[in-house]
Amino acid sequence: MWAVYKKELKSYFLSPIGYIVIGILLLVCSVFFYLTTVESGSVDLGALYFYVALYGLIITVPILTMRMFAEERKTGTEQLILTSPVGITGVVFGKFLAAMTVIVIALLVSFMYFGIVCYFGTPSILVLLATMLGFLLISAAAIAVGMFASCITENVRVRQEAPVKRWKCSIAFFFLLTENCTGDILGSKKYHDSGILVVSVLTLSGA
Repeated sequence: MWAVYKKELKSYFLSPIGYIVIGILLLVCSVFFYLTTVESGSVDLGALYFYVALYGLIITVPILTMRMFAEERKTGTEQLILTSPVGITGVVFGKFLAAMTVIVIALLVSFMYFGIVCYFGTPSILVLLATMLGFLLISAAAIAVGMFASCITENVRVRQEAPVKRWKCSIAFFFLLTENCTGDILGSKKYHDSGILVVSVLTLSGA
């Protein structure tokens, strides 16, 4: 498992993917830090990580996961990995942990916002840690969905074959969910937005 983990993590940072994902997450984090904390004069960072999970993961998780298994299938290395002594469980967990490591790195860098808030007020460190734990759990769920989408995608170029149709279907489906489905069933705005996140990752990853 650790061999797969090292290979995947190295592939993220020997290519622009890891840096792009971290950069996007920090950009989204900066925008919502201004909107939820600076502009409102609040020292509560809970809303910050909620909105980063909602809007940042929709963009970054497909970038991390869309090539995980589809690329192996495309290059013909899938059978070599599946027949290796590591086993399918080790392969899946290795790839999953590598993707989670990229998210954790971005999360650790975002801890600087806590230092900024501490300069102007006294935020609760326990609330921040609980919020970060929730962010990690949502990230793990989104990555799992993205990995599943990569498993059932034959080619990483599937997203390039009909991008206009895919985006139109995605947007229409999101609005359908927003107005008619999750909001009525779940009733809660936060659960409703989390449902949209999962569907977004699944759709944009190529399922």
